Amino acid sequence: MTYVAADGRYGQLPYRRCGRSGIQLPEISLGLWQNFGDGKPIDDQRAIVRRAFDLGVTHFDLANNYGPPFGAAEINFGRIMREDLRPYRDELIISTKAGYDMWPGPYGEWGSRKYLLASLDASLQRMGLEYVDIFYSHRFDPDTPLEETMGALETAVRSGKALYAGISSYSADRTAEAVTLLRQLGIELLIHQPSYSMLNRWIEGGLLDVLDREGVGCIAFSPLAQGVLTGKYLGGVPAGSRAALNGSLSQDQISARTLGHVRALNEIARSRGQTLAQLAISWVLRDSRVTSALIGASSVAQLEENLAAASLTDFTADELAAIDRDAVDAGVNIWAASSAH
Repeated sequence: MTYVAADGRYGQLPYRRCGRSGIQLPEISLGLWQNFGDGKPIDDQRAIVRRAFDLGVTHFDLANNYGPPFGAAEINFGRIMREDLRPYRDELIISTKAGYDMWPGPYGEWGSRKYLLASLDASLQRMGLEYVDIFYSHRFDPDTPLEETMGALETAVRSGKALYAGISSYSADRTAEAVTLLRQLGIELLIHQPSYSMLNRWIEGGLLDVLDREGVGCIAFSPLAQGVLTGKYLGGVPAGSRAALNGSLSQDQISARTLGHVRALNEIARSRGQTLAQLAISWVLRDSRVTSALIGASSVAQLEENLAAASLTDFTADELAAIDRDAVDAGVNIWAASSAH
């Protein structure tokens, strides 16, 4: 059946302005890092994307190597765009990135002009799009001059293949440099995408201040700490979980100490009438400098649960103090190397 978007889709989620730009993003955006490769039936993916848009999610975030295999998420999303969302293209913010391993050889990752622009062309082809709304440098490259990487983003925007430029997992100092370089080229940096959660608070050490000062938006990825803050680990490491499979999260990152903090946070969530996952998303959004929280979803039910956190971003001083006691670093920031330079 032909998909028709829900009439009331814009009364569901609050939106926040992205830095000092003209763009507003939904408080919660949908990322396709997990669950949108070839291991998930396309109809399940389609149901999640459709429901997200019906509930006011206008921003869908991808990267060149999301899968598995690499590129599969873009191909699958491109099919959903073609078959379902094409009439709504002008209502959508679609982003993609390049920076991590994508193809063999010295030009298949990092931050060179050759890699970034070739990757963007390939991403557009996979998704069947003429342009993406945001094109990101996915990670800082210590061996490529930042002028070259930012110059590639400028070319992407000037060519019309991307409307805005973004960066991900850059340190505060490198972010400030990126802003300056892009401005010298006549381009504003729209947005930064860092990891941020109650168990990974590195952006509070200066990055948020830089973004606020420079008028750059912030979209926080992994607000659920790769699933640790979903509640699934409260009783240990379940079979089939990311930690059990030693994928982007390993079992040794789920220590007894971390689980103790997570259980305490779960009690705070219950006192607020929230699930642990909802608390984690609401907490990330408590700071007005955070434009959007970027979540994944393995089912429509999980999507709906997490989107319900958008309207519950106010906290009392006592709640914040209680959370601070257990919102401690848990060693889950696997992207720390990129922001260490």
